Amino acid sequence: MDLSAPARKVRFDPFEADLCSGELRKHGLKIKLHGQPFQVLALLLEHPGEIVTRAELRQKLWPADTFVDFDVGLNSAIKRLRDALGDTAEKPRYVETVPRRGYRFIATVESIPTAPPDELTVHTERAIEQLPEASTRHRPTKVWIVAGALGAILALLVGLNVGGLRQRFFRASAASRIQSLAVLPLENMSGDPSQEYFADGMTEALITDLGKIAGLRVISRTSAMHYKGTRKTLPEIARELNVDAVVEGAVLRSGNQVRITAQLVEASSDRHLWAESYERDLRDVLALQSEVARDIAGEIRVKVTPQEQARLAHSRPIDPEAQEAYMKGRYELYRNTRESLEKSLAYFQQAIQKDPDFAQAWAGLSDAYAFLGGNGLRPRQDSRLKQKEAALKAVELDDTLSDAHISLFDAGLGHEEIERAILLDPNNARAHLYHGRYLLIFVGRTNEAIAEVKHALQLDPLNPQLRNNAGVTLYYARRYDEAMEQFHQVPDPDVASRRRHRILAEIYDRKGMEKEAMAEYVTSLKFGGEEDLAASVQRRYVSAGYSEAKHDFLWGEIREGEKRAKAGTLPENAVWIAGDYAILGEKDKAFEWLDKAFQDENRGIHLINLDDRFAGVQSDPRFHDLLRRMGIPT
Repeated sequence: MDLSAPARKVRFDPFEADLCSGELRKHGLKIKLHGQPFQVLALLLEHPGEIVTRAELRQKLWPADTFVDFDVGLNSAIKRLRDALGDTAEKPRYVETVPRRGYRFIATVESIPTAPPDELTVHTERAIEQLPEASTRHRPTKVWIVAGALGAILALLVGLNVGGLRQRFFRASAASRIQSLAVLPLENMSGDPSQEYFADGMTEALITDLGKIAGLRVISRTSAMHYKGTRKTLPEIARELNVDAVVEGAVLRSGNQVRITAQLVEASSDRHLWAESYERDLRDVLALQSEVARDIAGEIRVKVTPQEQARLAHSRPIDPEAQEAYMKGRYELYRNTRESLEKSLAYFQQAIQKDPDFAQAWAGLSDAYAFLGGNGLRPRQDSRLKQKEAALKAVELDDTLSDAHISLFDAGLGHEEIERAILLDPNNARAHLYHGRYLLIFVGRTNEAIAEVKHALQLDPLNPQLRNNAGVTLYYARRYDEAMEQFHQVPDPDVASRRRHRILAEIYDRKGMEKEAMAEYVTSLKFGGEEDLAASVQRRYVSAGYSEAKHDFLWGEIREGEKRAKAGTLPENAVWIAGDYAILGEKDKAFEWLDKAFQDENRGIHLINLDDRFAGVQSDPRFHDLLRRMGIPT
């Protein structure tokens, strides 16, 4: 298509395209399609039913001096074009792929009549005639003439793209506005679904490396992976994640060779700012990941401190088999099922056997033990000890691993581990969550704690577990309406459904909303698999009222906890059982369970001074003694 030709409009099915203004509409409503994707559409619409070769597309839309990987750019443009049209490569209605040649527009295209040139000329002349006479009386001064001439020259230079000026001008302007970005899941180009773990692993590594830069807000892995296989446009994704730019790309592994293509897209305009391809040996994959992150940081002109530069440059060759086992371990870890967690543990152990000095594998092993113990799938104390040992080994080998310091804190080491984790990775959402929920609120700095948790949500807005934790923090801060807002955004079921509905019940109870509280008590029992008790409590509520039904609920929870304790497994919710005893006025049993929770380093024990379920025992000397032993200010 000759882009300098007179503009015209065309119609196909419910769509209308204005090839002059670059607008696409469906049923009269504007569809967001800009830049290369629209230019590809325009070229195809100029030749309906004909093959437009990849060479023709490159010649027209990607000039030789444009700094971009053509294959990546074209594939991305075609994908976004199809997304906008609701089209697919498998069953095309509009854009058909012609293998090894190019693309063809296969729908019927109709021209939309526009006003003829003569008519437009008449309208223009009349408009000039109707201008007020005063507008022609004033003559511009010499200064304005010179300024206008310079502006015209600059516009001409940019328009002609002399020396690639247009790309440099717009890229520099856009880059200066980028302060936040999301790395979308890299596409697995191998054609082998079993290689998804590798693409996901490379995505996570790129996110982690970019997250080390304090001047840049980077969306965490959990929220980024939410868009794997999505049909949403990049501007839509950017709006949902509240970021200025998006990084997307693909990864191909062939034997021990790895090739990554990545491109940076400005969110507001959907304009490509930069793209590049990288190829390395699998042994150098850590260096490859860091190089991509450094190039992106350089492209958006974000400030990178010398310390951050050193951390990005820090890498060493890794045994390919160890690297593969590690990535498989991470892939299984995030699936978070009993079977997948056991698999992840085995993969991390395999990676360590292949390369005993592989720090990331030791950190992964620590996380696997933390997940297994925390979910009650292995003995808690033994898992916690192994979690701590693995994290200490990871930090010994590489002190710059943020997640390893989080694991050390989680295993019982001091608050300085969380502070170190945030320093190493300012975009680590879990570190900010722990800082707020387990440290700041612990010492009564409630507002700061909530601010940290909300910052974690900005970094990982689509993580349901993080939102659950935000709700718990707000609950302990007694900001009940805000806590409910967080909890209600988490869909059921998830691993925290039972606890979430129990806390919702407590919130409604505090607000005097008995009917709603009872509904949540019953729901929590159902998610715990206690259908018979749930039915019994419901019947009790109907026959005897709220207080009696709540009494039955509390004793039912206590019986379940006592049964598990006798079987040799201390419940993860030991503090809650202590709280239930406290509500029922059973002080001795409440302190018995508090002591068990303290000895087991049960999560939640450090928040008992904020938990109003213990109001009836807080004046007891034993309560103050427990706070003293935990180092909690009274």
